Amino acid sequence: MGVDYYKILQVDRNAKDDDLKKAYRKLAMKWHPDKNPNNKKAAEAKFKQISEAYDVLSDPQKRAVYDQYGEEGLKGQFPPPGSGFGAGGFPGSSDGSGYTSFRFNPRSADDIFSEFFGVSSPFGGMGMGDMGARAGGPSAAFGKGGMFGDDIFAQFRPGGGGGGGESSAVPRKAAAIERTLHCSLEDLYQGTTKKMKISRDIIDASGRPTTVEEILSIEIKPGWKKGTKITFPEKGNEQRGVIPADVVFIVDEKPHAVFKRDGNDLIVTQKISLVEALTGYTAQITTLDGRNLTISPISVISPTYEEVVKGEGMPIPKEPSRKGNLRIKFNIKFPTRLTSEQKTGIRRLLTS
Repeated sequence: MGVDYYKILQVDRNAKDDDLKKAYRKLAMKWHPDKNPNNKKAAEAKFKQISEAYDVLSDPQKRAVYDQYGEEGLKGQFPPPGSGFGAGGFPGSSDGSGYTSFRFNPRSADDIFSEFFGVSSPFGGMGMGDMGARAGGPSAAFGKGGMFGDDIFAQFRPGGGGGGGESSAVPRKAAAIERTLHCSLEDLYQGTTKKMKISRDIIDASGRPTTVEEILSIEIKPGWKKGTKITFPEKGNEQRGVIPADVVFIVDEKPHAVFKRDGNDLIVTQKISLVEALTGYTAQITTLDGRNLTISPISVISPTYEEVVKGEGMPIPKEPSRKGNLRIKFNIKFPTRLTSEQKTGIRRLLTS
């Protein structure tokens, strides 16, 4: 029978289509010449054998001829399965006898690999789209640890982007590109729109990469918090065999000179004297949207006292008509020393 294609792929003669794909995926990745730089000649021969075996056994007509006539018959001239004719001649042949010939046309191992995996080789120079230096971010390599790092085969494993039973591997998706989006507390209180300019590579109609610039519009909703993510799907660099990365902006809150945020509440600290703490204090506060609040009267203020103004905090994102609270804390300035007369007077007042 010549070459045993089933033995080469390490499958039995009843192997299903999925079995063939799994076997080819495993062996092609193991014996690809680029994976074996120190034994390239032997690997190339083995790689061609594996590719030819898969090409034959995954094609129903080729497999049927091979099963009936073996390798020699496959590469000679034999009737298509079910024709009812022997090897002597078949209807429709070019010799004028009215017979059809089956001819085996071997395919390039590289073509088979490229068609199956969606790339000509996963081992060299295929960096993930990262918006380039123009977006200010480092490049993300195609795997960890160099050319043959720990994770380079993840896209070809079942469930890892390899497609399992698909006719060819699902293209891997480049890792998301994350960028910090700095927002003031005013931005997050009122909402705003920010424009971000990006440069990225796209594949033009001729198949060549070209650099384009885009303006991304980001609508900041009132009440958004630090850590909120805004995703622009597939806005990373385009390249063959790779789904472009998502571009993700992550909200970061700039420190504010007056207010501190605590969930949906706003906290403001007022510095007051001991006299104000004891005799009464009226707080004047300018809100994040420019309104002036007068909070009074406030009774005797202790160091731990907190005045709560309901509904004057941050908007609640899922219910923008509602807001958290404004919490006013106090930093009371005590005198560093008192005269004897002052001490006597205070003692008399507080004990009367």
